[in-house]
Amino acid sequence: MEAVFRTDVGRIRSHNEDDGFISEQLNGQMLVLVADGMGGHQAGDVASKMTKDILLEKWQENNRPLNPKEAEKWLEDSIYEVNRRLFEHAQKHPQCKGMGTTLVAAICTDQFISHAHVGDSRIYLKSEGQMKQITSDHSLVAELVRSGQISEEEAQNHPRRNVVLRALGTESNIKVDVNTINWDPGALLMLCSDGLTDMLPEDEIYHQITDKGELEKLAEQLIQMANDRGGEDNITIALIRHTGDLKEVTDR
Repeated sequence: MEAVFRTDVGRIRSHNEDDGFISEQLNGQMLVLVADGMGGHQAGDVASKMTKDILLEKWQENNRPLNPKEAEKWLEDSIYEVNRRLFEHAQKHPQCKGMGTTLVAAICTDQFISHAHVGDSRIYLKSEGQMKQITSDHSLVAELVRSGQISEEEAQNHPRRNVVLRALGTESNIKVDVNTINWDPGALLMLCSDGLTDMLPEDEIYHQITDKGELEKLAEQLIQMANDRGGEDNITIALIRHTGDLKEVTDR
């Protein structure tokens, strides 16, 4: 696998509340995450950085390969721990009251991808000539679309399109969506904050990532395109390309 992580403050915001990382272990398993913080007095920065630090610390403590079931459990347990610590931090520090963060995270191997998410940051998989969003937004407009009250086109410009229904750290308990999928050599996984998807339609993103060029260049071009369209929010992208031989998934 090859991977790249990029984040940019955008054209409007004064500071970057997004965070994330890519960390590959010696056993070849890779953890990737994007967190989009929210909250006043820069508390969003605190929430996304704490999320990154806690998950990275827990990932570095794990030194054995995980099968899909174990990977899903690791993601669930670790994210529950993050939520607990964020919520407790906000209760103890008045300046962080109301802070929270969205999260998309994936454990990637040559065999499978186990992924988890809370909020409206997204994961896409480009494979076999198509790109598919493999997460479902936990947002007000997404619920309105799913219930048939508005169309996807109306959701793009809805005045409350940035209202999220789930976020880490805002409540003592949280529901995490977790799943595992297969992927093939040549497939490309993208994790991103809504600073990208609010500025660029999916067809333009797909057209861009069909390029087989260097991942660093692809990420930088996507960020530049989002900024050219206004850069209204922080923009964060992680790209992971499957470069190995496909193996059979076992122990599911």
